[in-house]
Amino acid sequence: MVIAGLVFAGLAALIHVYIFVLESIIWTTPRARATFGTTPEQARQTRELAFNQGFYNLFLAIATGIGIVLVAAGNLPVGATLVLVGTGSMLAASLVLVLSSPAKARAAAVQGAAPLIAVVLMTAGLFL
Repeated sequence: MVIAGLVFAGLAALIHVYIFVLESIIWTTPRARATFGTTPEQARQTRELAFNQGFYNLFLAIATGIGIVLVAAGNLPVGATLVLVGTGSMLAASLVLVLSSPAKARAAAVQGAAPLIAVVLMTAGLFL
């Protein structure tokens, strides 16, 4: 189950790298604006906020990726801790999103499904 958890953690990390790209690199482009439903003016006004938020997503992805590498290298305690902190934070952020803005339930599901599966599988693999 740990291996399956790592696969979903890797998928979650990739999704969050993509979110980083959307928020921190291409925020004002038509593609990113269509994804987030913003106007050109809204995108310009929120650019700094999105830039910062994108890096949070990137850092969670990096922590998760390092955890995956450490588990693969045989350091299960430290690696699993990083994977669970990274994916658990991603999952918590998706819950905050849907609770604060129910209209964004689809985005929260995209952001949170893979981390949820990773947390469940990793936890089960470690404790069962």
